[in-house]
Amino acid sequence: MSLGPGGVPLDAEHADNFEDIEKQFAVKVVQHMETYWNILEKLPGSKLRLTKIDDEIYEHFKKEFPDFDASATINEDEMKSKAGKERWRAFINTYENKVDDYNFGTMLRASSNTEYSQDGTIFAVRMQFYAVEIARNREGLNDWIHEKAHPEGK
Repeated sequence: MSLGPGGVPLDAEHADNFEDIEKQFAVKVVQHMETYWNILEKLPGSKLRLTKIDDEIYEHFKKEFPDFDASATINEDEMKSKAGKERWRAFINTYENKVDDYNFGTMLRASSNTEYSQDGTIFAVRMQFYAVEIARNREGLNDWIHEKAHPEGK
């Protein structure tokens, strides 16, 4: 028997409609995207901290992915290839006891130059989101969002 949300045992033979669970998940993901975007509009990404351990995550990410270019569009096929998944899994699992919902699904913009869109968004886990977005923020690549929202500040 598998476990569902909150560790409640699920019996596939008697489970309620999983569409409701999928809808709830989709709502949470959209709320996360909207919240993050709203924060970036209010505050330049270069001044934003996403976690209490941003410095640690950033240093670890740069060490494990030294060739990652935060200004480039993410190659989703490479990220989700067998080798990519193994590399990311090792990185992600380091945060199991350090970051809440470290492996919870979320959406990640493929490029720091674009808004969230159907074609420009990748399904990722929370630690991939944190690693990439912390790097983008540190490198000032998300500051344009705040500048676009506040043109009078230029």
